[in-house]
Amino acid sequence: MLLINTKRDTLLAPLQAVSGIVEKRHTLPILSNVLLEKSGDVLTLLATDIEIQITSSTNGATGDGNGAVTVGARKLQEILRSLPEAAEVSLTLDDRRLQVKAGKSRFSLQTLPAEDFPSMTMVDGEARRFTVAQKDFRKLLGQTQYAMATQDVRYYLNGLLLLVDANELRAVATDGHRLAYASMPLADAPEALRVEGAARQELILPRKTVIELNRLLGDNDEPLSIEVLPSQVRFRFGEINLVSKLIDGRFPDYERVIPASLKNVVSVSRSALLQSMVRAAILTNEKFRGVRLVLAEGSLKIMAANAEQEEAQEEIEVDYQGEALDVGFNVAYLLDVLNHRSEETIEWGFNDANSSALLTIPGNDRFRYVVMPMRI
Repeated sequence: MLLINTKRDTLLAPLQAVSGIVEKRHTLPILSNVLLEKSGDVLTLLATDIEIQITSSTNGATGDGNGAVTVGARKLQEILRSLPEAAEVSLTLDDRRLQVKAGKSRFSLQTLPAEDFPSMTMVDGEARRFTVAQKDFRKLLGQTQYAMATQDVRYYLNGLLLLVDANELRAVATDGHRLAYASMPLADAPEALRVEGAARQELILPRKTVIELNRLLGDNDEPLSIEVLPSQVRFRFGEINLVSKLIDGRFPDYERVIPASLKNVVSVSRSALLQSMVRAAILTNEKFRGVRLVLAEGSLKIMAANAEQEEAQEEIEVDYQGEALDVGFNVAYLLDVLNHRSEETIEWGFNDANSSALLTIPGNDRFRYVVMPMRI
């Protein structure tokens, strides 16, 4: 039963696509498994952690049997990875054991019944659909996701806000200390469909969903279909179908966080600032990652110190004629934004040492990064 004959890569590619959400340890053992379902020459693989579900299909799964079974996702993936690329693989279900054969290699894996697999219930309701290029949406996530909180008690911060407003898509992430904002047009995106209705709609994607999308989306113009439902969102691209629950909460008003006006703005080389920050960060305390930025006419100094009385100082020439400033920041927050940008120049705007700073890209009004100062 469930006799599958196929190339190693034909099975490994969809397995890798779905297995990213599989937890190593889980209260429900079956959630460590992947569901294999064969119908004709089509093999469908499905994994879930109850909050997210990923499905991927592949053709070329020849064999006489049809059926479904669940097997340990990590073990099957490691077995397939270890086999030669051109290997022919066969899967046979025999007395609740999945026999995996390739050449002279034999593996016998424990299975659990497919009918016990807890697939997510698809929510019914009025859906809002639009399509964008995969690379554009992946870029949007990449510009913001690093600012998400990790394990904040304010659970809505452990995710990313997607806001659909007329024909624009915005992404916002914050952990309470910094905020990243990016937007993209929907109407002008390749293969985009105009959003049905112009009503503003907000949804908060879980952190894990964002990470998986960033991992799975391609850097290409292939279409990504997004379908927004009252408590779920569905992403379809290529042979992958990802369904995720939404975080039920109210995201902070990001528009109030972004400074409306700035007294002073300085332009600085992104690469020079990044390299100086990296060097200065070497002498910061692991728990206290603070650096001092001293801005004066024509120069920006970056200073760090630690409990061992060790000190670092970097200086960059800048074209600046405004007020002097001495302010502290968490260097990790600055390194995050500098590492996720590729432009030559960054603009740093500020009002005073006690107010949040705004980092932007010259000529680009679709990106904002706000970071709060800290006492050094």
